[in-house]
Amino acid sequence: MKKDITYLHTKKQRKQPITVLTCYDYPTARLQDDACIDIIFVGDSVGTNVLGYKSEKEVTMADMLHHVKAVRRGVTDAYLLVDMPYASDRNEKQAVANANLFLDVGVDGIKLEGGTEKIPIVTTLTEQGIEVCTHIGHNPQIHGTKAATHGKTISKAKELIQTAAALADAGAKLIVLEKITEEVSQIITESLDIPTIGIGAGRYCDGQVLVINDVLGMGPPFKHAQRYQDYDHLTFEAISQYIYDVENGEFPRDENVSHISADKLAQVQKWLESER
Repeated sequence: MKKDITYLHTKKQRKQPITVLTCYDYPTARLQDDACIDIIFVGDSVGTNVLGYKSEKEVTMADMLHHVKAVRRGVTDAYLLVDMPYASDRNEKQAVANANLFLDVGVDGIKLEGGTEKIPIVTTLTEQGIEVCTHIGHNPQIHGTKAATHGKTISKAKELIQTAAALADAGAKLIVLEKITEEVSQIITESLDIPTIGIGAGRYCDGQVLVINDVLGMGPPFKHAQRYQDYDHLTFEAISQYIYDVENGEFPRDENVSHISADKLAQVQKWLESER
């Protein structure tokens, strides 16, 4: 069953947790979709996790379109969400044009970072029938890669609560809460009709999102993430074993190769002799 925004809103109403993972390629998309993930999210974190960029700010529309096309080929049922990269939504006209580029390749919704300054853009996109996920708290495109926790003071807590409400009123269908204190995230979640998706925002959000690299154990560990596999160690072991086997004649073996029949080989050898 194809998961749409109604499905996600129904999960919130039924208090059923929404599952989200980032994804940057076709084979991973197939695995996530087969595992019945709710939302497959092509994040601008592709920049620092896959492309070797120092910051998400280096990610371009061309980068995002390339990766979302690959991911889309592996998605059947999940809701496909994509990040608007840095500087791709500076104004309403630009945001609509770029969002439509993503819709043209099969995404279901687009995500943008920022607070109340993005209300006109959220409103315009919504009026165009484009499903928008907003993102408050720590915004990598604004705050950089060094994350700090938001919502620790009374004024900041109030600001986050008011901003979330304003973005929802503007038409946002989902909202990501990143690096926000658990208590403030709970208040926001309970006060909104739209689902909240948390990352480092505690246990009371309607859903959780993590970077697939962190889940698989690629790169350094983070407090907000859970490592479910040790990809770095296992992959290094596999590569090292391959190098050893090749260097020591253990690969390829007979079961890895194909053969020509003896009679045909004899004819080839006879032909070679005649050519000398």
